[in-house]
Order: sequence, then structure tokens, then C-alpha cells
Amino acid sequence: MKGHKWFAALFDPLFSKRTEQTYMKEMRPRIIGGARGRVLEIGAGTGHSLPYYRGNSFEELVLAEPDPYMLERLRAKFDNAGVQAMVVEAPAEKLPFSDHYFDTVLSVHVLCSVRDLPKALAEVRRVLKPGGELRFFDHVRARHAVGALAQDLVQPLWSQVGGGCHPNRDVAADVEKAGFRLVAHERMHPFPAVQPMLFEAFARPHVLGIAVPAGDDPF
Repeated sequence: MKGHKWFAALFDPLFSKRTEQTYMKEMRPRIIGGARGRVLEIGAGTGHSLPYYRGNSFEELVLAEPDPYMLERLRAKFDNAGVQAMVVEAPAEKLPFSDHYFDTVLSVHVLCSVRDLPKALAEVRRVLKPGGELRFFDHVRARHAVGALAQDLVQPLWSQVGGGCHPNRDVAADVEKAGFRLVAHERMHPFPAVQPMLFEAFARPHVLGIAVPAGDDPF
């Protein structure tokens, strides 16, 4: 994968520093806290989840990241994170794992930016065991027509500067279309509408979701 060199360089100091210091301190434990068994995090980025994995009792933990520039930063943090895990270079659309391998797949601000969302979700469904969980947190399409239109208009430029991110995806609906059933679905606005940085104004609202392959029983 070619990767996004400048986005990766600016991701920690510019794009994620403020959110990781505020509402993500609450969100990451909620997403990761329910993970069990064999766990896969897709789009692990620069490793913001690493501190929340310390002391886990997972059977296995795998961190997958396709962007070589993000992966470089993830590996640098991983060396001193005190976390038992395997780091692999792999996109969500082509996961190098056998069918029904994982009990939990985690996705934090990833489904907005994968190149082929239906294919990525199909891969997640393939590698999940029967009854396994997809636990995801992402910003999604606004319900208000004005907000949705603004997201549509800004999307081409946004994707170019934001590492392929699409602010106008209805992630929860796409998860259901991919053959999952939502067993938990919470919409929220985790930061005020007026932001000191323009890009955050389009990254609302958010959704926190847990989904199982359709037909499977939840845990």
C-alpha cells in the first residue's frame, strides 16, 4: 500500500491529540473492555489503543495496519508498550487469517476510511467465529439534511487530506447491510459543535456499536 506519509506524520500531534486526551479516554475502554478470546484490531493506526491493552487476558491479540507510515509509528510505540501482541501489515479488505478465527474484531475510527467498506466488512465477518463480536466506534453521516449536505460537499477534499476518510458514511447501516445484526447501537456527540479546528466540525455525530454476524446469538 502506498500510504499517506504526511497524514501519518501529522496524525498524533494534530489530528488525534486533543480527542485522545478528552472523550477517547472514555470511549476506548468501552470498546476494548468487552473484547475476549482471540482479538483483532483493524486499522490500529499509530497505536492509541496500546495503553488500554496492558494487562489484558486475551487468548491472542493481533494489531493490523495497512499504511506503512502509520505502521512505522505503531511499531515504535509497541516496542515500549508492554503489550503482548502481534503486529501485521494488512488492510481490512484482505485479512491474512483463516475463517472463523477471531472472537472479537475492534475498529476505532477505521470504517470511515477503508477503501472498500463492503469488502472490509465481508472480511471481518469471514474471520469472526460464530457468535463473535465486531465492536466499532466511528463518526458517521449527520441526520440533519444541512449537516449531511456539508459532509457530502467536503468529502472529496476531506478524503485527500484525511488519509482517505469519508465523513458522510452511515457506518451502522453499512454494517447491517454487510450481514451483521446490531446488538448495541449508541449515537452520540462526543465534543461540542463549535471547535477550534475546522475538521472536527464535520466529524459529528459518532456511533458506538456492537454487531454479530446475522443469525448468530450475542454473548
